[in-house]
Amino acid sequence: MQYIPNIIFAILLAFAGIFFAKNVKKLIRNIKLGKDLNRSDRKSERWKNMTMLALGQSKMTKRPIAGLLHIVVYVGFIIINIEVLEIILDGLLGTHRIFSPLGKMYNFLIGTFEILAFMVLFSVIVFWIRRQILKIPRFWNKEMKSWAKNDALYILYFEMVLMSLFLLMNAADYNLQQLNAEHYTHAGSFPVSQYLAPMLSGLSQGSLILIERSAWWLHIIGIFIFLNYLYYSKHLHILLAFPNTYYANLEAKGKFTNDKNVTTEVKMMLDPNADPYAMPEEPAEGEVPEKFGASDIFDLNWTNILNAYTCTECGRCTSVCPANITGKELSPRAIMMKTRDRVEEVGKNIDTNGSFKDDQKQLLNDYITPEELWACTSCNACVEECPINISPLDIIMQMRQYLVMEQSAAPQELNMMMTNIENNGAPWQYNQMDRLNWKDE
Repeated sequence: MQYIPNIIFAILLAFAGIFFAKNVKKLIRNIKLGKDLNRSDRKSERWKNMTMLALGQSKMTKRPIAGLLHIVVYVGFIIINIEVLEIILDGLLGTHRIFSPLGKMYNFLIGTFEILAFMVLFSVIVFWIRRQILKIPRFWNKEMKSWAKNDALYILYFEMVLMSLFLLMNAADYNLQQLNAEHYTHAGSFPVSQYLAPMLSGLSQGSLILIERSAWWLHIIGIFIFLNYLYYSKHLHILLAFPNTYYANLEAKGKFTNDKNVTTEVKMMLDPNADPYAMPEEPAEGEVPEKFGASDIFDLNWTNILNAYTCTECGRCTSVCPANITGKELSPRAIMMKTRDRVEEVGKNIDTNGSFKDDQKQLLNDYITPEELWACTSCNACVEECPINISPLDIIMQMRQYLVMEQSAAPQELNMMMTNIENNGAPWQYNQMDRLNWKDE
C-alpha cells in the first residue's frame, strides 16, 4: 500500500511525457510541411542572436515595464523548475525533500525559489490588470477574440495557481517542521511562506499533512497539464524562441530574397551574352513546376512556419504597423496567427487521412485576404519590433509575389507602374525622350 502513491505518480509522469513527446513529433512534422531552406551558415552570429534575444530577452526591455515583468516571469519559470526535479524524484522514490542533505545550499535554493515565486505571482497579477482593467489597446485588437484572448488569461491563471500552491505547500511544510512531524525534517529556508504559516498554525498535524500533500500533488499535476497545454497555446514560444532566434534571417532588413527563376529571366533579357543553357532545368515529365510566391503553407519555407508557431501574440508588431495605425485591414500579428491556424488545419487533415487530402482551401483568401497583403508598406517595423525576430513581412511578400506573378492580380496602381517601367524605363508615364526636361525648367 505504501508504494501506491509512487506507482500513481510514475503513471502520471509517463502519461505526461508520452503525450508531450507525441505533440513535439506532430509539431516537427507540421514545421517540415514548409519548403526546405538552409539556415546553417554564420553559426557564431546565430548563437549570439539566440543568446541575446531568447535567453537574454534583450529586445523585451524596449518597453521597460512589460519587459522587466516578463524577465521576472521568465527567470522564475526557469529557476523554479529546478524544484520540479526534486518533486519528481520525491514522487518516484517516496522520499521528501531528497536534496535536503545539501544543507545551506539547499536553504539558499528554496529561499530563492520562494522569492522568485512571489515575484512571478506579483508580475502575473500586474499582467492580468494590464489586460483586463487597464485594457492596453494592443491586447484588444479584433483578432484577439475568443480563444486568442482566453488563452492568454488561462496561462495567467495557471501561473497564479501554480505559484500559490508552491507557497502554500511550503507554508504547511514549515509548520510541520516546527511540530517535528515524521518525515518532515528541518530543511529549507522560507522567506515568503513563513509569513503564510501562521494562517495554518491552528490546524492539527493531520490537517497540515493533508494540505501539504494536496498542494504538492496539485502543483506537480498542474505542471504536467501546463507542459502539454503549451502545444495548443501561444506560450509555445517558451520552447520555440530558442530555435526561432537561432534560425532567424541574418541578412540586412529590407533585403529580399531573389527568386532564381526570375533572376535568370531578367539576366537573359538584359544581357545579350548570357548563357541560355544556364537557365534552370525544366521540370521532369509529370512533375508540377514550382510556382512563384506562396498561396498556401506548402509554398512557405519551414522557418515561416516556425515563426507562426513561435508567435507570442504580444501585438508589439501590430502596435507599430503604420498600415494598422491608419485603420487599414493589416495586422502583422493576425498574419502569423492565421498562418498557424492554417498549418494546424493541414496537420489535422493529415492526422485524419494519413496524408494531406485536398480540402479546397488555402492560406490566401481563405485565411489572409489580398486587402491585408497590399496594405503592407514593407517598412519592416513589425520585424524590428518583434522580441524574437519573427518576420510577418516575409510571408506577406511571398504571397504578394504569387498574386502578381501567378494571378496577375496586382492593384491597378502597381500595374500602371510596371507598365511604365516596361514601356518607358521608369515608373512615371513620361516618354523616354522627355525624362530630362525637368533640368531645363
